[in-house]
Amino acid sequence: MDVWKPYIAATEFFLHRADEKICFDRLHVAQHLGDAVDRTRRGEHKAFLAERDRTLVGTKYTWLRNASDMRDTTRRSFEAVRRVAIKTVRAWSIREAAKGLWSYQSKTWARKGWTKWLAWARRSRLPHIVRVARMVSDHLYGILNAVVLGVTNGVAESVNAKIQRVERMACGFRNRERFRNAIYFHLGGLDLKPSSHIKP
Repeated sequence: MDVWKPYIAATEFFLHRADEKICFDRLHVAQHLGDAVDRTRRGEHKAFLAERDRTLVGTKYTWLRNASDMRDTTRRSFEAVRRVAIKTVRAWSIREAAKGLWSYQSKTWARKGWTKWLAWARRSRLPHIVRVARMVSDHLYGILNAVVLGVTNGVAESVNAKIQRVERMACGFRNRERFRNAIYFHLGGLDLKPSSHIKP
């Protein structure tokens, strides 16, 4: 699930020992970290512009990209900016380090890895990163569950996207029953091919 209080409260109310079963979605945590990097960049960019330094102009999406996805030209310009944007590069490095923490299989080692990361994030003295670190610390139990069980919201998000496509193709539905039938028809995995064997 997403790290959202109403989801957590409802699950804890209805599910026995929910803290052992709740898994927080990796992409939701990554979204918070990406936002923290962007806010840090904006603050540093504003300070640079006050000094008439345009180093960070047009670099927003460079910082939001994964290091592994960068092309050679992007990487070269990124390396040049990294030497100047000290706060932003620290925030970006912390975000990149968090990506490697989802590959643990043991809860003990995962806890050690996340605890070490949290200490680094808190020491960074970057307000937006510290805020995300506080959120991660408060919800570490569900992050560790997600790491060890290897579950994500990916399947549910994919099904939801397909349902929305069915609705768009029909330009909406007048009643819920027709909408439900259309979902079953398009996503129900029905075998609609006519049989090739004709009985005598």
